[in-house]
Order: sequence, then structure tokens, then C-alpha cells
Amino acid sequence: MYAHIRARDTSIRWLLGRLGPVSPGTVEGKVVILRRRYHDDSYGFRRVREFTMPDYNAEQLANRVTNAPLLRYADALRTHGHRAASIDPLDILRRERVAALEPIRYGLTDPSATYNVDGILWTGEAHGKGNKWSLDEITGFLNAVYVGRIAYEYMDLPSKTERLWFAHLLESEAANVVPSTAPERQRRTHELLARSEVLDTFLQAKFPNLKRYGLEGGESMLPALDALFAAAARADTTHIILAMPHRGRLNLLTGLLEYDPAALFHKIKGGAEVRVDGETISGDVLSHLVASPSLNYGGKEIKVSLLPNPSHLEAVNPVALGKARAKQYSLLKALEKGGAGAERCMLGDKVMCVQLHGDASFTGQGVIMETLGLSNLPHYTSGGSVHIVVDNNIGYTTPASAARSSLYCSDVAKMINCPVLHVNGDCPEDVSRAIEIAFKYRNYFRKDIVIDLMVYRRWGHNELDEPAYTQPIMYQKIRSRRSVPQLYEDKLVSDGVISQDSASSIRNSYKAVLNDALTALATYSPPLVKFEGQWKSIFIDGKEVPMVWPGSKAAKMFDTGVPTEVLQKVGRGSVEVPAGFEIHPRLQRHVKSRLASLDKGEGIDWATAEALAFGTLMLDGCDIRIAGQDVGRGTFSHRHAMLVDQNTEGVVVPLNHALTGVVGKLELSNSSLSEMAVLGFEYGASWERPDLLPIWEAQFGDFFNGAQIIIDTFISSAETKWLKQSGMVLLLPHGLDGAGPEHSSSRIERMLQLTNDSYTPETKANINMHVVFPTTPAQYFHLLRRQMKRNYRKPLVVAGPKGLLRLAAASSKLSDMFPGTQFQPVLADAHPPTSKIERVVLVSGKLYYELAKERAARGLEDRVALVRIEELAPFPFATLADVLEPYTTSTSASEPEWVWVQEEPKNQGAWGHVKDRLGSVVSGLGGRAEVRFVGRREAAVPATGIGKDYQVQQRAVVEGAFEGL
Repeated sequence: MYAHIRARDTSIRWLLGRLGPVSPGTVEGKVVILRRRYHDDSYGFRRVREFTMPDYNAEQLANRVTNAPLLRYADALRTHGHRAASIDPLDILRRERVAALEPIRYGLTDPSATYNVDGILWTGEAHGKGNKWSLDEITGFLNAVYVGRIAYEYMDLPSKTERLWFAHLLESEAANVVPSTAPERQRRTHELLARSEVLDTFLQAKFPNLKRYGLEGGESMLPALDALFAAAARADTTHIILAMPHRGRLNLLTGLLEYDPAALFHKIKGGAEVRVDGETISGDVLSHLVASPSLNYGGKEIKVSLLPNPSHLEAVNPVALGKARAKQYSLLKALEKGGAGAERCMLGDKVMCVQLHGDASFTGQGVIMETLGLSNLPHYTSGGSVHIVVDNNIGYTTPASAARSSLYCSDVAKMINCPVLHVNGDCPEDVSRAIEIAFKYRNYFRKDIVIDLMVYRRWGHNELDEPAYTQPIMYQKIRSRRSVPQLYEDKLVSDGVISQDSASSIRNSYKAVLNDALTALATYSPPLVKFEGQWKSIFIDGKEVPMVWPGSKAAKMFDTGVPTEVLQKVGRGSVEVPAGFEIHPRLQRHVKSRLASLDKGEGIDWATAEALAFGTLMLDGCDIRIAGQDVGRGTFSHRHAMLVDQNTEGVVVPLNHALTGVVGKLELSNSSLSEMAVLGFEYGASWERPDLLPIWEAQFGDFFNGAQIIIDTFISSAETKWLKQSGMVLLLPHGLDGAGPEHSSSRIERMLQLTNDSYTPETKANINMHVVFPTTPAQYFHLLRRQMKRNYRKPLVVAGPKGLLRLAAASSKLSDMFPGTQFQPVLADAHPPTSKIERVVLVSGKLYYELAKERAARGLEDRVALVRIEELAPFPFATLADVLEPYTTSTSASEPEWVWVQEEPKNQGAWGHVKDRLGSVVSGLGGRAEVRFVGRREAAVPATGIGKDYQVQQRAVVEGAFEGL
């Protein structure tokens, strides 16, 4: 039953035997899956396997006391050996003498003295020496393990089991004399290195002015990844989600990921990387190219998906993590659908996230810390990522001494108690061994691990840069040494593994391949992108529907309305409390209020409308995942989509509990206090699964700017750059209510500026993302359902409610959600147009209700019309014209005055976006007057923090809408 657990490996069995009998109540190698509260659990999560190693036996404990100086010496090598290890290929790291590594420091002075090492060293049994070792042998042994070309940092791990695992693995294999690398593996490594070097020299010769960000100096990255892919394939991993920056990307693509060199040259020559029907593509730069090949290792296929990434270093990492988690989620659901195996599907069994980094960015970019912080959280873990830092010991022209405050660039990973392996990139075989150790750890413990691959950069930041301006000594060393591929080739020729002729043949044959590809460029055509896999089709209303490009003529929206009986079922289920489950007394009112509104068919508030949207989509087979810092309860204590037992703190999600037999699931991810990484994670999940409605809710809309890079470089632009569709929803609570500068605005103006919304009406404009400011729960209901009721996907930005959440006037009728109803981009005035209308006030968002109240108080319903623009992008030219047209054709002697009113300052809010577009609509109706602005004057902040000033300003805005009437 537990055959897949690696604790049954012979090495672990040997360790268990050495340590003594297994503790009572434990089972060797058994996975313990514990029941967890929802605060710590989520659908698709399985608790990481736990190996509980028994304590030392009595003899070992006695020996550790007797030979305490030797124990201290051994632990010193394990702890501090990395400080003296030969891990720097340039030997320029300033390293002081490490006195802690000298046996004399512990009173061990006689090299010939023998010691019992049982319980102190994990030397295995095959070495034939027994437990009696001389000090000289012990010193040589420990130095060989810990002060070589691989250095280990694991003694700071809080888990004794993990420390013991590392010590045993490293020391027992060393004592047993690990067999030398197999010749076929050496030849494979040589081929990868040689091809990489050939590519770089070929590109330099043919395209001397190209910034290719080559791998020269860091070529060991390729055999490192090759070894990792091979180890993963042997462990039956089927998918690898790979994120990396620009350096070495072209080498990886052509050398390992089977990217066609002709496609590379086509791009270099100015061509597009892909073709697509029905979609406009802007493309991206050379160093952001992608590939997703299926590679074969020992007869086992593994699909490697290299994700597209922006130039913002490390921004792609949380996206990769989210995609890896979503991929595992899909596999789990497939197992559940098949009816077997789901209970044994652990996160990380089939999917692994691999992240490549640069040393300067790994230290300097805050998204690294945010993403690492997600790695072990139940809602975010993907079963452990392998991180490879390609460590050039420099960032652009900034040396490490000026780029970080720590000894190693990898030290940031210690925040999650992550082990680190430093390895000399000049030694490809040691690099491969480090990778295999890292994969073993990841697979045992399903945690992150870092490989600090210490290499160098032969050129500057790019090949056109002169690095000696700022690093003359470093580059004097670099330019005087042979390359990594040449050094390794010399070694293999010397060892008789390959001949010089075969080595030359490999280089020449690959150069010929590149020449042929360049020659054939005239007839090359980039591939036509088609929908594949889970993106090929989706199910809408029980029917399979092919996915299309949003700009194509086949793009369409389906009915978002729902029959009353289904709405009733979902609404009641959303507050169904299990028997014996005690909710907070104040939530009884929440339950009764929802049930009462359902009974009456009116008074439906925002939280109820949202629950109705979620539940009905779940009935259609869609999954919902909403993430943010307080999403279960809701920042404004309005959602309560999860209920907590007041006696046990057990948690139930009523929609998951009540809608039995439902295919879809609702996952409420109360996230860490992170914006960029969490939004990136959710966005990555949206790339993987078109049947998932992914929602990120900012605690307040203002806080989205902590994730601005994700919005700019992924959400708003990925479809145009990379043909990546996404149904990502951003819920950004918005509205000036006296809460001050940072709790008032979702910066609608920024979101609108990011859209490609046309300034003039277009019949079929392909907007890059929707920006809406809904004013009723029914509108919100339809927006959420619209995300999934289309045969394509688009991001949606919602300027969400705060004060409207409980405003009686801002409620909806259940009939507003019935079949045939849908989201309305413009809401006309409730009062029909008349010839008496003197002013048409256009508004968006919650200010409408303040204006409506003021209009009623002044008795101006027959003189002032209030028109709500609910969808700001794409701007609803045609719909708005239809709504405004009656005001221009009335019998009134003069044209009405057109006024745009907003509570945001003039340089903020939607005014900059709507001004010209409103003018276009009005002039198109024959109007002559310009649209006048009413709102706060220009300001450096969205809102004042002085309460009295806020009241005065807000009152002035409301009165200004009716001034002169």
C-alpha cells in the first residue's frame, strides 16, 4: 500500500536499523494523513508525508557522551564545512580560515588515535571498517564529504529528521564509495556542454550585434537540468513547470527543450515567433521565447513547460507555482472522476515546479521572499520546488559585496528553513550529483530546496557590454581560463571516455545543424498556434464548446441567467449549517437574513448574489478559487462563505457541504500578507485551467499596487504578447468614505490606462481586459457568471463595493438573475426620459446612490437624469448611445446639459478615460455641448485623511451635480 514511499529505500531501512526500533505508534515509511481544519487545509491538499526517525539507542547515546569531542568535531564539519569548500570556480571569494574545522580545537590531537564512530558518523556497512576509525581517517572522511566541490547547509534545519536524513545520505554514500559517473552519462553531459558552446560561438559569428544573454561560463546549468528531468522521470513525475530568466534561455531551448534553431533565427531576423488566426499578437523579445516539449528519459516521458516571462526578474516564479498547483489539482480531479487512486495522490507526485534564478535578483527582488513564503502553505504548496540559482557573483555591474548583506545569495531561502547546496559550476559531474541529492530531498519531504550553482559570466550583462570597466580583476581571471565545456572535454579525453575525434565530431555536426537551419530560413514559417489539452474545449450548460480566440467571429457569450429553483437551492445551501455545528451567535442573523431575502425574492445583497454565482457555476462543473487576506469571512465581515464551529474551530464551507454530488468545488484561500506573489499564483492557476474561476480580492482596492508588476506584465498584456488567455478576476474594494489616502481607491485610472480600449466605436474590438464598477448585486452576479459562460477567457477588474454591501437601496431582486437576464454595461435612469430633463448626469459606482438620494430630496427627478456606466472598458458606445438618444430627441427646446460626476479627484478615477469617449457618443447623437466634469479637484492622493475635510469635499461633489437647478 505504501510502496511509493521512499522510506522503504534500502538506505533508509539501514538508518532505521542503526537508530533502533521504530517508536511505538509509528509505521516505517507510512504516510500519515491527518484531519485538518480548513484554516490549514484546502481541496486537493494532502498533508506532507512525515518520517519520524527514532532516537539514538542506548549504546549510541553512551558513545556520543564518551566521545563528545569527536561529536562536536563532526558536527562542526557538517555545520561549517561549506565555508572552506572549493565551490568558487574563480576562487575570488574572500574566505577566512575556519578554525572550527580543525580537530585540535576539540582536544583531538593524535592522528592515530582510534574512536568508536557509532552514533556519530553514518558510514554505512559496506566499507568493511566497522565502527573503529582513526582520527586521521575521520578527518579525511569528513573533509571529503563536506569540504569538497559541493557544500551543504542543512544543520540549521529545525527538523531533526531532515538533519539526520542529510547526514546519513551524504556520509553513508561517501563511505560506500559512490560509483563514478557512468560513461554514457558523461558523454551526455559533454554533448550538452559542447552544443551550448557551439550555439554561443555560432550566434556571435553570425549575429555579432545580438544581445543573446548567452550561457558562457554557466554551461553546467544544462546538465543540471538534464539530471533533474531524468531523476523526476525515474520517480514517475509527468509534468515539470519551469520558470527562468533571460540568461541561458536560448541555450536551454535549443540544447535541451528541442526548440527549432530555424525558429530562433527567424525571430532574430525580426519575424514573429508564432502565427495565429483571429488574434493580433505583439510578440515578445528573443530572451522570452518558450517551449513545452515531451522529453524521454529511459522510456518515460516527462512534459517540460517553460513559461513565458517578462523582463521583471523573478516575477514569473509565483505564476509557475500557481500553474504547478493547478496542474496537480487537474490530475487529482481526473483520478476522482475515474473512481480510484485519489486518496494516494500527493501534491508533488506527478508535477514539479522548477525555478531558475539569478544571484542578484534572488537576493534583491521581494517577490522571492513572498513566493518562498507560500511554499509550505496548504493552499499554495505544490509539493516542493527545486530552485537553481545561476550564481555569477555579480548583478549587471554590481559585485556581490554591494548587492547583498549576507554571505550567500541563497541565504534568503533560510526564511523557510530551506536546505542549500552550493556547487562548483566548473565541475559538471558534481553539479549532477548535487541535483540528484536535491531531488531526493524534495521527493522525500515535499519541500523546497536550493542549488546555488556557482559559475561566472564570460561577457558582461550582455555580449555588447564591457565588464572590465568595473570588474577588471574578475574579468582578467575569466579571460585567461578555458571554458567549462573545454575543461570537461579535456577530462573525458584524458580519461578515455571519448576521443578527440568524437568530441570534434559532436561540435561539427551541431554546427552543421545550425548552418542548415540558417540556410533554410527563407522557407521557414512559424507554427500555427492551436488550442490543445484542457484549453481545446470547455463545457457550458452541459455541452462541449470549442475554445476560440477572443477576437474571432466565433467568440460568444452564453446566457448567464439561472432558473429560480436552482437559485433557491444554491442560496439556501450557502447558509446550511450541519447538525451539531455551532456558529457564532451573531451569524444567526446573517443566515436568517439570507433565507428571508430568498423567500421574498428581493433584498438580495452582494454576498448572497456572490454565493448564488459561485454555487450555480459549481453546479455547472466549474471550480471557484478565491484568494486574499480575509476572503473566508470577508474584509467587511459580509461574505461568511466559511463557518467556524465555536466549540471546536472546525470549519465547514456550506456550498461544498450542501451541494452534494456537485462536480465543482469552492476553495477559500485566506492568504499570507502578500499581494504580488499571491496574485501571481492565482494568475498562474488561471493559465492552467479554463474551468476554474480564479479570484483575487484585495483587502482594500488600494493594496493592488503591491502586485502592480503582475498586473502590468501578465494580466493586462499576456494575451497580446504570448497568446495566453486568463479568466482572472480582481476584486478591488473601492470608494471614498472617509477612510483616508490608502483605504479609498483601487486606482481605476491605472486599470483603464492599461486597457487597449478604443477611443471610437468598433463593432468587434478585442479588449485586453474588462474594467467594471457595478452598482447592484445582480450586476455582480452576472459578471462572475459571464467569466465562465464564454468560449474564451478575459481578465476582469471589478471596482468592488464597501458601503454598498449592506445598503438596502443597493440590493437586487431574484428575478434580476433569471434566464434571459444579463449584465448591463449601462443602467438607464429608473425614471423614463421626458422633455423636462435639463441635465443628464453620468456616473459610475457607489456615488450613484448618494446622487439619487440628493435628487429625491430636492425633488428633481423630472429635471435631472441619472445614468450609470457600469462597464468602463470596453466602453459601451452603442449601449450608452441607445440610453442617451431619447434625451436628444425629446420636444425640449434646448439640448440637456451633460455632466460627468465622480468622487475621485479630477486627475484620478474614470474621467480621463471617459471624457473623449463620452464626447464621441454625445456628438454622434447630434449634441453640441461638451461633457462637464464635477468632482474633486486635482490631488496627489486619492482622499484626505481629515474627516471634516472629507465631509466638506464629498458634500461639495454631491451638490455640484445639481448646482444651478
